[in-house]
Amino acid sequence: MKLLVTGGAGYIGSVVAALLAEAGHAVTVLDDLSTGHRDAVPEGASFTEASVFDAASVLDPSYDAVLHFAAKSLVGESVQDPAPYWRNNVAGTLALLEAMRGHGVRRLVFSSTAAVYGDPETVPISEDDPALPTSPYGASKLAVDHMLGGWARAYGLGAVSLRYFNVAGAHGRFGERHATETHLVPNLLRAAAGGGEPARLHGTDYPTRDGSAVRDYLHVLDLADAHLRALDAVRPGVHRVYNLGTGSGSTVREVLDAVRRVTGLPVPVEEGPRRAGDPAVLIASSDRARTELGWKPRRTLDETVSDAWAFTRRPGSPA
Repeated sequence: MKLLVTGGAGYIGSVVAALLAEAGHAVTVLDDLSTGHRDAVPEGASFTEASVFDAASVLDPSYDAVLHFAAKSLVGESVQDPAPYWRNNVAGTLALLEAMRGHGVRRLVFSSTAAVYGDPETVPISEDDPALPTSPYGASKLAVDHMLGGWARAYGLGAVSLRYFNVAGAHGRFGERHATETHLVPNLLRAAAGGGEPARLHGTDYPTRDGSAVRDYLHVLDLADAHLRALDAVRPGVHRVYNLGTGSGSTVREVLDAVRRVTGLPVPVEEGPRRAGDPAVLIASSDRARTELGWKPRRTLDETVSDAWAFTRRPGSPA
């Protein structure tokens, strides 16, 4: 297939683009490099440095589908400065959808987030649970889901939204390189390597098995596999939503232990109070993805950490 991958020079987008290219698809990456990296565009893919607002100049009727990763994604930043999140995530996606409709491209896989659920009422979280986002980031992603439903009904778009939880790991030279790193695994690895301040453990008195918060950590390759399966599952006029996670979850302390096992290094940690709004447990129910997509996560937490550690050891890595 001929595919456009928006945000394909970023972390998750680059891994998916690489797998698509390895599978023999004709891949075009569209990325403005505001957070992505030119050297993360996989071999065999063509590259256009441009905003998602410029998708109309790249798309043409020969494209079979779009995989959409171009988004701003920092929860805290979205609270402090929401305007760019509504502009890029919502208005940018609207521009992309209009470009697709104009060129007759009718298949889309959308990179969504568990942030649409806010503070969940039940755990594990299913796709049928209330979507009550507590940040502009989550709200912007939910707004896109509503758009996709309307586009499917009115214009025959086939779309899949993939709502994922905590993603970590790497695929060879494709891994996390964020200017502002907020994710636990790379921050723990950086602390282990001595590349910065001690890692911070926010909250030690949660009602969990060791007092630290529980999150659902998914290897980026398992996540990428779901995107390829979703691409095959898209149907005209239908919008489907799938949660992606392991269904079990790990505490922050368990992730810390995994980092120590994998690296063989001490990890300096500063313990602190809970952050406002952080739920004790966030775990996904991925039953729908397992049933309808034939998808299941295959990699363990130690494998996830090990692949991320190997990435940080590469020349020019962020650690």
